[in-house]
Amino acid sequence: MAKSSNNIVYAVALVLFLSGLGYLVFSGLTEDSVYFLNVSEALDEDRSQIKQARLFGKVSPENLFIIDGKLGASFDLIDKVEADKSLRVEFKGALPDTFKDDVEVIVEGSFTPDGQLFIAKTLVTKCPSKYEEESKALEQSKG
Repeated sequence: MAKSSNNIVYAVALVLFLSGLGYLVFSGLTEDSVYFLNVSEALDEDRSQIKQARLFGKVSPENLFIIDGKLGASFDLIDKVEADKSLRVEFKGALPDTFKDDVEVIVEGSFTPDGQLFIAKTLVTKCPSKYEEESKALEQSKG
């Protein structure tokens, strides 16, 4: 009698485990997935088919327009490796204090239907190396 109840417990545990695993796989493959691309990868893709994306690159010093009060920007995002490849990005919202030309950024949003413009909902700048150096020096002085 105890052996059959153990088999039932194992069977129920296996079903729960496989159900959870199936859910994780299914939720990871839905249309809500966000692609993480650099500029050259985004240019190689069919941009009209990409619903959401995170793009990584550098802010070009040319064609950089910042809205008064740092409440948005329009700029060219250039690829870090292939500097001749760029995408136009528009962002409306508060800009980080570290946002400027030639800084590395990650923008998340979507392309316009024609694929020529990326409308960013979020914009994050990469932390400058000077902060990393200050952080290391602070840690060493504490240790």
